[in-house]
Amino acid sequence: MQDQELEVKFYVLDLGAIEARLVEIGAKLAQPRTHELNLRFDTPAGDLTRTYQVLRLRQDTAARLTYKGPGSEQEGVRVRQEIEFTVSDFRAARQLLQALGYQVAMIYEKNRTVYDLDGAHVTLDEMPYGTFVEIEGPDTATIQALSQQLGLDWLARVPATYAQLFSQLKQRIGLSFRDLVFENFIGLNLSPQDLGAKAADE
Repeated sequence: MQDQELEVKFYVLDLGAIEARLVEIGAKLAQPRTHELNLRFDTPAGDLTRTYQVLRLRQDTAARLTYKGPGSEQEGVRVRQEIEFTVSDFRAARQLLQALGYQVAMIYEKNRTVYDLDGAHVTLDEMPYGTFVEIEGPDTATIQALSQQLGLDWLARVPATYAQLFSQLKQRIGLSFRDLVFENFIGLNLSPQDLGAKAADE
């Protein structure tokens, strides 16, 4: 079973244009636009966050439990161990994790659309603080070639995770809420500078 994740992330201004380009080059829709609810768990002392590990329970088209190990960068691509499997009962899985001593450290949500092309997955993500493209593939060359086909500036890739971007944003503009959910961002007008990012599709 492949348990290593190789991906890059780009902040973009026009997801619709990226999606049109994907269709144009023959990508196949793997998952229509779907709302995701994610619960990120940690110990009361924050041990997982401190050691760059992720324990996540997600509800989208199914309930999924995910572990991600610390990441590293190889040839501009983020590489980390990922173990993910579906569970039959979201609520019971949450209760199990809490019974083991983990607690919900953050709730975050997104709307995600997924396309497949040449062994790579391209996700179009609508986050509460902006829109992003993630490309996950079998190797760096495949990922880089696909980003070029999509007209994305390789030098503008975002190395941080969504949670890290959120943490940096909170510090940068003084947000006090815990959860990365759409409701919390109503009325906030954020710029790429607020996120510390550059739009890859400009």
